[in-house]
Amino acid sequence: MYNFASIPNNLPLKQRLSKLAKSTRWYRKTHRWIAIILVFFMFIVGVTGLLLTWKDELQLKPSSAKVAAENRSLISLQTIHDKAVSYIESQNLSSEINRIDYRPNKGIAKVRFEQHFTELQIDCYTGAIVSEKNRTADVVEMIHDGSIIDFVFSNSSSTSKLVYSTFTSLGLLFLSFSGFILWLRPRKMKKLKTSGTDAS
Repeated sequence: MYNFASIPNNLPLKQRLSKLAKSTRWYRKTHRWIAIILVFFMFIVGVTGLLLTWKDELQLKPSSAKVAAENRSLISLQTIHDKAVSYIESQNLSSEINRIDYRPNKGIAKVRFEQHFTELQIDCYTGAIVSEKNRTADVVEMIHDGSIIDFVFSNSSSTSKLVYSTFTSLGLLFLSFSGFILWLRPRKMKKLKTSGTDAS
């Protein structure tokens, strides 16, 4: 591995150029191999990131319904829970709830589940199922951060997400740094050759 210590300014010009060339070759080789290893993951991160940016325009998540109050009383959160469980079990799907997004100002409660991507929107006044759609944006987000692996294998921890996100992020940071070095070093070498001096 190349020594990252700075090149002393008191070395002869030829030696400085040689060390700069050697370090540039190391960065180029390492940059190329990391890019080859990460190219698939960078493609996935780029595509899913783009989809998440445009998720509303592409309708990748269900739009929120709105129910008029009309002087009616809101039903309890427990009733909404029971309605959601009863309905989803009738569809032969897991009834384990992840969260209930309660929006009384819109008269709607959004119910999401742990084992699948179905979203139910329930009328907060009557308990009627207003909408049943899949949250495609959640699938895209899980692919984006690597947690889809934990989901598929029912892993309660976030091990895959942490490993995937850490190595991909570190790789991208190194590629950014090494790419800058590969842009800078040839210019520095050219400047040294042109000056013909040992000045940095």
